[in-house]
This record gives sequence, C-alpha cells and structure tokens, in this order.
Amino acid sequence: MARNDKHLTALRSLRLFHACNTKELEQIARLTDEVTVQAGRRIVTEGDTGAEAFVIVDGIATVVLGEDRISDLGPGQHFGELALLDGGTRTASVDAVTDMTLLVLSRPAFMGLLDEQPGIARRVMATMATIIRDLEHPGSG
Repeated sequence: MARNDKHLTALRSLRLFHACNTKELEQIARLTDEVTVQAGRRIVTEGDTGAEAFVIVDGIATVVLGEDRISDLGPGQHFGELALLDGGTRTASVDAVTDMTLLVLSRPAFMGLLDEQPGIARRVMATMATIIRDLEHPGSG
C-alpha cells in the first residue's frame, strides 16, 4: 500500500471524518505530519493541554489513566481527537510500546481547513452531532 493510501486509510478510521469523501480526506492528509516515536516514549501526558490528534500508522501504544493501563492501541486507531475541537486537557497518557509511525494533525491546521472548506466543516459537525446523540441515548442510533 502506498504511503498516501496508508494515510487515507488511517484518517478514515477517525469517526470525526467518517462522512468525508476521498478528496476531503486527501485535503486533511496534506495537513498531517508523519512522525516516528521510539518504544518507551510518552506521546501525550494526562492533564496536559492538547493541540493535536494522532492516528497510528504502525506500532502499538498503551493508554494509561493515572497509574492504570487501560488499553492498547494499534494501526488504524487514534487518540487525542478531542484536542482538534476544543484544545482541552488530555484525559489520559499514551505511551509507545513499540517503535511507532503516527500521523499528527494539529488543531490550528484543522481549524484553518474548516474555515476554508465549509463542506468539510458541515460534515464534521454532522458527525459530532451523531456522536453526541449516541452518548446521550446509547443504542437509539
């Protein structure tokens, strides 16, 4: 799979972008940076202010809440997406278990895209409404 195809597949995994078409995902992909993280490194720290979202292309990470290991994340999974919307504090820490390749999308780049592309903004807002509805009324879909 070509690097760009891998990035599109990874971005498509974010529920926030489920309603976006391939052209829109390509626009979002152009805003991302591919970074590598060594095993054992902390990627984000619980309580820190968030300014970006991460999508795992390769490798395994673990989510830590307080001192408890909550779950492992692998390729196609993501974390930090709430930071794209509100720039709030991280709700958990995430550590690299193995060497990793991540796509990183910054909040300023994402907000700029929403300003420039109202179609993407509308789709993201519709998806957010669905997510909120699902949280308020689980199973009512």
